[in-house]
Amino acid sequence: MSNALFALPDFIDLAVVGAGPHALTLVTHLLQKKKSMQGRFLVFDPSGTWMSHWNHQFAAFEIPHLRSPAVHQPDPDPHALRTFAEGRPDELLPPYDLPGTRLFQDFCQDVIRRWQIQTCVYPAQVTRVIPFSHHRRSRFCLELSNGQTLMARRVVLANGGGIPQIPEWVRQVVTPYPDDRLLHSGQVDLRGLQLQGERVLIIGGGLTSGHLAIGAIARGARVFLMSRRSVYEKQFDADPGWLGPKYLKGFWAEPDWHSRWQMIQHARNGGSMTPAILTRLRRLQQDGKIVFYEQCQVSGARWNREHWQICCDNSAVQGYLQEQKIDRIWLATGSQLNATKHPLLNDVLETYPIEVVQGLPVVNEHLRWQGCELFMMGSLAALQIGPTARNLSGARAASDRIVPALTKPSLAFS
Repeated sequence: MSNALFALPDFIDLAVVGAGPHALTLVTHLLQKKKSMQGRFLVFDPSGTWMSHWNHQFAAFEIPHLRSPAVHQPDPDPHALRTFAEGRPDELLPPYDLPGTRLFQDFCQDVIRRWQIQTCVYPAQVTRVIPFSHHRRSRFCLELSNGQTLMARRVVLANGGGIPQIPEWVRQVVTPYPDDRLLHSGQVDLRGLQLQGERVLIIGGGLTSGHLAIGAIARGARVFLMSRRSVYEKQFDADPGWLGPKYLKGFWAEPDWHSRWQMIQHARNGGSMTPAILTRLRRLQQDGKIVFYEQCQVSGARWNREHWQICCDNSAVQGYLQEQKIDRIWLATGSQLNATKHPLLNDVLETYPIEVVQGLPVVNEHLRWQGCELFMMGSLAALQIGPTARNLSGARAASDRIVPALTKPSLAFS
């Protein structure tokens, strides 16, 4: 966790964009396969530290534990987290050994220390990736947020890169309102809030809205949770069958990329809540602390000096909702991923145009962009990895495909 500004080299073998769990997984798997890569790569993140954004979000939403079981973690040894937790068994929660947030963070710090990668995160954001051909070899010029530039032979995009999804009605609000009264969930930090007696409208039926609702109620707010469809429970983002050949065999056998995209949508099926969170919310509903507006969407909103006045498209709800003076609106509406609008892919798409299906790039089996040494992780790799691409299990699956292409000369592009 060193923030020391070290000298930036002119040229590196590998640049990893982002320092979250996907980047951490990739780097440990890479060093396991090829120790000599130590010192030949840099990881770029504005914080200058590993896992900064991840840790911030878990703290800001007061998330007590992960949704993924202990086997899904950044170390190449699948049992590493369980071994680490031997002295802390009460921090692996039943029924699936879900790691507590503090345990997982401590474990990640242990991984960083064991693999001796504390000082490989450079404190700057990559703002532009410019590909070019040098002696018929693929190279990249990286522009950084601090004005510096460097050359990289290969680049892995591991920073999520989703754009917050803002509903259309938000853009149509004509009355000026205080900035903190309408926020996307990514801007909400429960830790500094006092909400005694306030009414908070949370839009969205996924796990984020559940965490925010519990946090707001704990601070004395009354919550109205509105979702487009009925809120439903699911232990995991996607059925565990997607972690192995049970479902992936059919997915990989599907040659049509549009059909694969449909399979991903069907498997994830929008936002869901874990049984534990939904049970807590239903209890709070019985206590009158939360009202569910399901099968309902905002059709318009107006800031009336001190409160929001909301109109919705469900006539059964509308009358009751109009009487409510809403103090804050939080949008737990997720993010939108589109390779054609990703700021770091503009120049790449121009130089190496490839097929993009519903925002997802068609990369090869090593998650490599056609024509150059750029690799995708996270949701951008979903057409190859499947519905769990953005999860911790997807980080391992992506690493298993990218690492051979980075370490075996026979698979090298240039």
